[in-house]
Amino acid sequence: MTLKVAIAQMNSTVGDFAGNCAKIVEFARRAAAQGADIVLTPELSLSGYPPEDLLLRNAFYELTELAFDALKAELSDLKGVHVIVGHPILRGQERFNAASVIVDGKVLGTYCKHDLPNYMVFDEKRYFSSANEAFVFDLKGVRIGINICEDCWFPTAPKMASEAGTEILLILNGSPYHMHKQHVRYDRMRENVLTHGMSLVYANLVGGQDELVFDGNSFVMNQQGELCAQLRHCEEDWQIIEFDGATPRRNHFDGDACLEVMVYQALVLGVRDYIGKNGFPGVIIGMSGGVDSALTLAIAVDALGAERVHAVMMPSPYTADISIIDSREMTQRLGVRYSEMPINGCFAAFNATLAQEFFGLEEDTTEENIQARIRGTLLMALSNKGGSIVLTTGNKSEMAVGYCTLYGDMAGGFAVIKDIAKTLVYRLCHYRNAQSNVIPQRILTRAPSAELRPDQTDQDSLPPYEVLDPIMQMYMEENNSAAEIIAAGYEETAVQRITHLIRINEYKRRQSPVGIRVTHRSFGRDWRYPITSKYRE
Repeated sequence: MTLKVAIAQMNSTVGDFAGNCAKIVEFARRAAAQGADIVLTPELSLSGYPPEDLLLRNAFYELTELAFDALKAELSDLKGVHVIVGHPILRGQERFNAASVIVDGKVLGTYCKHDLPNYMVFDEKRYFSSANEAFVFDLKGVRIGINICEDCWFPTAPKMASEAGTEILLILNGSPYHMHKQHVRYDRMRENVLTHGMSLVYANLVGGQDELVFDGNSFVMNQQGELCAQLRHCEEDWQIIEFDGATPRRNHFDGDACLEVMVYQALVLGVRDYIGKNGFPGVIIGMSGGVDSALTLAIAVDALGAERVHAVMMPSPYTADISIIDSREMTQRLGVRYSEMPINGCFAAFNATLAQEFFGLEEDTTEENIQARIRGTLLMALSNKGGSIVLTTGNKSEMAVGYCTLYGDMAGGFAVIKDIAKTLVYRLCHYRNAQSNVIPQRILTRAPSAELRPDQTDQDSLPPYEVLDPIMQMYMEENNSAAEIIAAGYEETAVQRITHLIRINEYKRRQSPVGIRVTHRSFGRDWRYPITSKYRE
């Protein structure tokens, strides 16, 4: 007998109970119309994930319960269809991350998560209690078990499900994206499949939630650990998988795209959802004629459409003519609103005001930072007046070593490429130009420069990015010591300088806007280093 399981790879919004409920109903009705027996939604699909400290408020559970009751009523006419919904529940003084099976408008049973992640961006032990019971139900002669996300990264919950007779394991996931994450998922899930002889359906959330991007990429494995189906990357999607008993039939699916495609799509999704879910009418981007603002502009247009993007060029006395020319050309290619606001007069006024205090002192980075802060002030004024949010354009390499100005180029509401190393910025630009040529070639070939003093380039102050980026990755993302990085072949002076700069610039990063996470360790919740510290290796 054929069993049909539908994966509803949906984009939930935290706290939007009515909207999330409506999406679950829509997916369920669409799947039921095609004969689905089971509809599997992602982790906490009803409340959105992760709700963070909303989970500490009793009213949040009351609203969840009201939405859950409404959902049961909405699904009551789908006779025989088992809809599996993720939701938080409150039992006495304990809170659980749960998944309930709704059939004919009633709850067949509820499973509560066993393994609670408490590392990297995860903090579930702060909110939830761990449960220790399997839940398995029978449908068309097949024993079907449920796990939730982290459960399947450890052996206990899958073993409990197997010992309860599970033949198909359904997993609700809220697994955020980082580069190469999908292959890690395959490996971990394959261990469970091969150990316990169960086939597996992995339904992952999709969408942006603050700095996290959930990439979807839901999939199905058979008992031999072979992929039988996979849903789209960074898009809402759904698919029905047919099982012969407990064995899934193969569906056609494309292989994983290259790294640049997956990262770019994650950035587009992160921008689209942050702007859309928070209700901003549009975005403002300060253009420099450089590669970082060019990439940010391209992502913003792809995420929101040209009509919601305003690019602003603010030339100073040190801005090269080619920077203005290239900015004009790119904005024309993309069709966005473009403004030029020279800051020469503002800069002169600041210098005049400070002349007495600065008398006899040489010009230094102070004057450079004044220019950046004038630009930040102008962008924030435009944001205040029109309601659009400022997208900052700083990359991870700059954020790591403090090559950025507090209240200047760091001023804004959302940092699109905050977790993108400079060398990857160029790769993403080349990928985007391969789709359509929107970034002028000179932006990609000229030496990067902040243009805050005559003839300035980034490499006046920093090692080449081809040196900086791998050292940053080894130290910050992979937790290697300076000695280990030097032993790997990097020049000692460069290693000591870069690791020193990373240490002393934590105070800047702590004040930076939230930004999209695409590596397994980003600056933010992944990186919790004290500002005040005498520790040295």
